Amino acid sequence: MDEAGGQRKLELQELEEIRNDAYENSKIYKEKAKAFHNRIISRKEFNIGQKVLLFHSKLKLFPGKLRSRWIGPFIVTNVFPHGAVEIKSPTTQKVFKVNGHRLKPFYEDFQGPSMERIQLMEPTIT
Repeated sequence: MDEAGGQRKLELQELEEIRNDAYENSKIYKEKAKAFHNRIISRKEFNIGQKVLLFHSKLKLFPGKLRSRWIGPFIVTNVFPHGAVEIKSPTTQKVFKVNGHRLKPFYEDFQGPSMERIQLMEPTIT
């Protein structure tokens, strides 16, 4: 009986060691996955006075076919640590505090490729 009890204690210790190894391996995997994910994320930095667009999350639930999910432009009034940004609407003068992940820069004077105008003529029916 004593021999069986000693054997059982050894088995329990082995099981505990296997559990600890699995826990450590899981912890190492999560750290590597987090480091990989953080490397892929593009960092956005906003300056006071910069124009930005705000992601309209309600349109994510009920998207229109050709509706843009970005509203704005808004003007950045304050940048807080940890990604919070305070923005102001130029039309209503309301001030919002939003997560910086919901913002993207607004490029005001974007000049696309030049296109020439083509005049269409009425077709003649003969």
